[in-house]
Amino acid sequence: MKTTTLSLMLFAGTALAALPAQAAGSLNLICSADVVICEQMTGDFQKETGIKVNMVRLSSGETYAKIRAEARNPKTDIWWAGTGDPHLQAASDGLTLEYKSPMLDQLQDWAKKQAEGSGYRTVGVYAGALGWGYNTEIFQKKGLKEPKCWADLLDASLKGEIQMANPNSSGTAYTALASLVQIMGEDQAFDYLKKLNGNIAQYTKSGSAPVKAAARGEAGLGIVFMHDAVAQTAEGFPIKSIAPCEGTGYEIGSMSIIRGAKNLDNAKAWYDWALKPEVQSRMKDAKSFQLPSNKSAEVPKEAPKFEDIKLIDYDFATFGDAEKRKALLERWDREVGASAN
Repeated sequence: MKTTTLSLMLFAGTALAALPAQAAGSLNLICSADVVICEQMTGDFQKETGIKVNMVRLSSGETYAKIRAEARNPKTDIWWAGTGDPHLQAASDGLTLEYKSPMLDQLQDWAKKQAEGSGYRTVGVYAGALGWGYNTEIFQKKGLKEPKCWADLLDASLKGEIQMANPNSSGTAYTALASLVQIMGEDQAFDYLKKLNGNIAQYTKSGSAPVKAAARGEAGLGIVFMHDAVAQTAEGFPIKSIAPCEGTGYEIGSMSIIRGAKNLDNAKAWYDWALKPEVQSRMKDAKSFQLPSNKSAEVPKEAPKFEDIKLIDYDFATFGDAEKRKALLERWDREVGASAN
């Protein structure tokens, strides 16, 4: 009898020891980067920690809308990547949680400022400049001139050749809208966007979709973050990246823990892990060529460098404000979206 009881106890102990992943629990993650890097990050984290990650890929605007709608009963624990403006809006709305990672001291100043400006409710994980990528073969075949400036995109020869995302769903497109307002002034920027609308073939839901369409030959040019254009070049497509001559805005891709997260400890584990230099150095393996936020992370040789680009002094506080975003998007819907092709 004693032997049987002892055997059962030993068996139970062995069985429990064999289930570290189950004991580690799970994590509900929204990823707002390209699906390839989302899957790589998720797989690496699961392998390293044993925590099961339930990952959903949504663009930044869609994520902001989702966590706002679910504020009373959050279904998400952590939001990784995507443009910083919606993360800042979520922070100002009290939708995300204050957290000071022990990794903060290792980060670039722009990543720390993102954290400080949000009351430590978000943090910068990467950065990238806005521009466009165009298909050199299509342009050569059609005799189109390389557009080097924002003004060049209004050329009548580009009618039906340009794709960009819808700023309601895409953080990339909202960054473009906010950048143009800062470069030109609001009224002039909307005059520009109304003229540009005549050359737009499609407003996509995802920010990187326009340059992927250009890579496939479905469009001539996509207005995107430059690292998304570089990723298509790295895949072997005839895509050339351009930083506009008048200047351009940039993103600080960010990360936030959702207030009311059901798996808070696991969310903090992801947060700290995602800021490690070795994790950020691996992003290039998924053809993700942003500038990493950890000072010790390896900068991909393909990454567009800020020092080579005419950057504006992007006002993250103003354009990360929920009321400002709402006003700009309502005006875009009224003056541009309503007459979209």
